[in-house]
Amino acid sequence: MIDLGLDKLALIGAVALIVIGPEKLPRVARTVGHLVGKAQRYVAEVKAEVNRSIELEELKKMKTQFEDAARDVEQNVNQHIHQTTSEIDKSWRDHETDVASAVYQDPQAPVYKHPNKKWRLKRGATPQWYKQRQGVRMHATSGAARVARFRPPRPR
Repeated sequence: MIDLGLDKLALIGAVALIVIGPEKLPRVARTVGHLVGKAQRYVAEVKAEVNRSIELEELKKMKTQFEDAARDVEQNVNQHIHQTTSEIDKSWRDHETDVASAVYQDPQAPVYKHPNKKWRLKRGATPQWYKQRQGVRMHATSGAARVARFRPPRPR
């Protein structure tokens, strides 16, 4: 930049006062100030735009690096999943053959029997007399029984 000291500014002001005249000097100084301000704002905008474009390029580079890393991780995970599923399938097939041979060798194996619990009923530590007094449903009722219970009586 141009090195402007106090003595150089005073010399420029004196020359401007002589050339322009004392009547027009304030208006010209104001106009010059506005133009200098506009130039500074323009330079600041250009700098900001350059910085934004540099940051955008850096972000694009980071994005591609991140996508490459994510793709590598995905491929690695898929490879491990495929390997694990093939091992599980192999062990499952081996187990099925072992179980099939065990079932055919032992015909007296216990058979699963459902416990027939009434899971639709409320269960808890509440006493039966309290449930009866409060009207808590004690037994599961079928849909047809509920309809018959609340159906209005037939006229005779």
